[in-house]
Amino acid sequence: MGDIVFFNTGYEALFSGLIAAFLAQFIKVIAYICTHKKINFKIFTTTGGMPSSHTAGVIALSTSVAIIDGLSSLTFAVCLGFSLVVMQDAAGVRRAAGKTAATLNRLVDEFVQKNQEVKPYAALKELLGHTPLEVFCGMLLGILVPFIVHSFQGIF
Repeated sequence: MGDIVFFNTGYEALFSGLIAAFLAQFIKVIAYICTHKKINFKIFTTTGGMPSSHTAGVIALSTSVAIIDGLSSLTFAVCLGFSLVVMQDAAGVRRAAGKTAATLNRLVDEFVQKNQEVKPYAALKELLGHTPLEVFCGMLLGILVPFIVHSFQGIF
């Protein structure tokens, strides 16, 4: 059985995407610690926030494919198309769903305050999507990570 080839393969592309998404989530945890002066590891598994981990992951995958197969490859075209859909969803549909949840939470809070006999309820999650800036920063992270990963090619 031969050695597993990592560089210039799907393994490198997949690894770059996973590392970029992980780093984005890690950055969110660090940012939370800096702003709230306490640790909350739940942030690591939540959606929304700066930077977009979904965007970082899919753009890292696309960038890796571009490095390995070239910008004119069919694989890159498919990856980039997939990435654009994910980015649009993050900044569009999921963000709108988060705004809708915030509005519903506010309306239910007002209703509960006026009608004390109403049972407690669980608020809807509001931080679902991303602002365009959060998506853009995720994109920058997603472009940077594959170049760093690929730069280790001569070392290992």
